[in-house]
Amino acid sequence: MTVCSTGIATPSLEARVARVMGFRSDVTRVPVFGLGCAGGVSGLSIASRLAQARPGTNVLLVTIELCTLALRHDELTKANIVAVSLFGDGAAAVILRAGDGGVTRIENSGEHLWPDTLGIMGWSVDPEGFGVIFRRTIPDFVTAHLNPAVTQILAAMQLSMADIDRFICHPGGTKVVSALETAFSLNQGTLDHERQVLADYGNMSAPTVLFVLERARAKGLPERSLLTALGPGFTASCVTLRHAA
Repeated sequence: MTVCSTGIATPSLEARVARVMGFRSDVTRVPVFGLGCAGGVSGLSIASRLAQARPGTNVLLVTIELCTLALRHDELTKANIVAVSLFGDGAAAVILRAGDGGVTRIENSGEHLWPDTLGIMGWSVDPEGFGVIFRRTIPDFVTAHLNPAVTQILAAMQLSMADIDRFICHPGGTKVVSALETAFSLNQGTLDHERQVLADYGNMSAPTVLFVLERARAKGLPERSLLTALGPGFTASCVTLRHAA
């Protein structure tokens, strides 16, 4: 499964690397486009359901974003300049397998789509390429609207905020990280891995939350974590993880 929103290719990326990677001829390919920054969490959710549908098989999830491709020399607007400064290139991969009782397990997932929010984030596509749509009001939106949405998602899982031991978030930007801490009633500075990944690599769109997850796992995951990301739509995507000590 390949998740990417910064370029389009047909045949898709996994077909182009199949021979180099040594994929079998009966491999099932699932290219996904358009999830944007939510792609890491939403992709993990989709990949987990693919694994659950065929226990014992391996599902390789690859998220790759080349955000610098969106540099528009013909439109040096403030929004495009800020986007180029904030976003970076990156890739991450996860292998999922159902039925083996791994140490870290995907427990559940859910999404929330806010109505009438298409203009908050995305691409405007024209013959010259991709133009960024990125509202400066995203941190304010997160502060005002994320908590009720995530509370609703968790309730559908028969969970509450109190059941979450750690939040692992996609860091859209410095102001967004602070807004996430406010929305989740966390002390400022709690999302330390998020800030460090943002400082080291920038916002890489879909792969970024998997970079944060890698650092959180290296430090030791608690019993239950919640992965969250926001992406075009405007959509909140969540995945709960259970970790065996």
